[in-house]
Amino acid sequence: MDFKDTPQEAEFRAEARAWLDANAKLKDPNSSEGFGMFSERENPDMIKRAQAWQAKKADAGWACITWPKEYGGRGGTVMENIIFNQEERRYETPPNVFGIGIGMAGPTIMTHGTEEQKKRHLPPMARGDIIWCQLFSEPGAGSDLAALRTRSERQGDEWVVNGQKVWTSGAHYSKWGILVTRSDFDAPKHKGLTYFVVDMESPGIEVRPIKQMTGGANFNEVFFSDVRIPDTNRLDAVGNGWSVAITTLMNERMSIGTGMNLAPADAFDELRRLAESAYLDGAPAIENSLVRNRIAEFYTRLKSLELTGYRTLSYISRGAMPGTESAVLKLAGGILLQEMSAFAMELQGPLGIEHGADASFNHGLFQDIYLGIPAMRIAGGSDEVQRNVIGERELGLPQENRVDKGVPFKDVPTGA
Repeated sequence: MDFKDTPQEAEFRAEARAWLDANAKLKDPNSSEGFGMFSERENPDMIKRAQAWQAKKADAGWACITWPKEYGGRGGTVMENIIFNQEERRYETPPNVFGIGIGMAGPTIMTHGTEEQKKRHLPPMARGDIIWCQLFSEPGAGSDLAALRTRSERQGDEWVVNGQKVWTSGAHYSKWGILVTRSDFDAPKHKGLTYFVVDMESPGIEVRPIKQMTGGANFNEVFFSDVRIPDTNRLDAVGNGWSVAITTLMNERMSIGTGMNLAPADAFDELRRLAESAYLDGAPAIENSLVRNRIAEFYTRLKSLELTGYRTLSYISRGAMPGTESAVLKLAGGILLQEMSAFAMELQGPLGIEHGADASFNHGLFQDIYLGIPAMRIAGGSDEVQRNVIGERELGLPQENRVDKGVPFKDVPTGA
């Protein structure tokens, strides 16, 4: 494992830091302002600020660093992209609302789209002009994405789509979405899927926000009623939607895994400050040996996550593909974050039941995380899915028995 930048990477890091110094403000290391994964921050003003920041980066060549220049990127390396992201985290910038577009839809279009689709969608995506959402999950499919039932039927040069998606983050402010449908109910469930990009303002699309425990409503139900999608919006071949979706899911897992590597580090700093300011038996909680032992345990687990993340970076820097590290990071990071937030509420005593910006400690930061982290442990593949990925791909354990393999989807028992 190599922790050092190469001379070229060090030069790139210095260039990135100089640009950020000139265009953004360094974070106050003693402030929790701007941290919080689950707050309802997606208001119109925040979105405008996020788009302005993304456009500024794009105009200066710092957006979508690995993308070709003709699609709005820099034509740089994966390590350069990682280095810029590391540096950017040190500055006060608007929350990122482009993760689904740039992190998932963009790479999918780059891999499976036509040249016309790439030129149409990628440059405005890179500048932040267009925000995207992911229309995958359904009420009856759960973590088994291939069991989806949203139907697409071809009529000439168009497709007519009917069905429902759920847990669609940001659908209420997204202009475009990536959509997986079932176009052939006679084929086995992984073979009858077709993948589209869809204009979210198309007639027949209805978005209904879902109120969450946090008080926010970032997730949505999305209903399709005779929605017409041009065949030119189809990605890859008819019936090859599962292969396209796998590209999206691989990028999603990498994105969420990286986030689960970074978020606990931010939360740990906040937890340490909380232990210094909260009182237990008339003294600062940090002076209690049991509290210190618990914090030391969290620190040890956090460092193991960081080292796993560095191992992934070492693979990438050598031009190799990482293995199941992103699944490990997502699984272990989610559990760690939930345990730290629960402990933080214990440190607050009776005040731990407070919630909202007026809470006594950290504006209710840890209450917000505790209520929101179950969603992150499900999104992008639940804990059980991550364990299957690790067990089958890393440990070589046998796959689970499947009773639907090779069976036409219409004949798969549903339990209804």
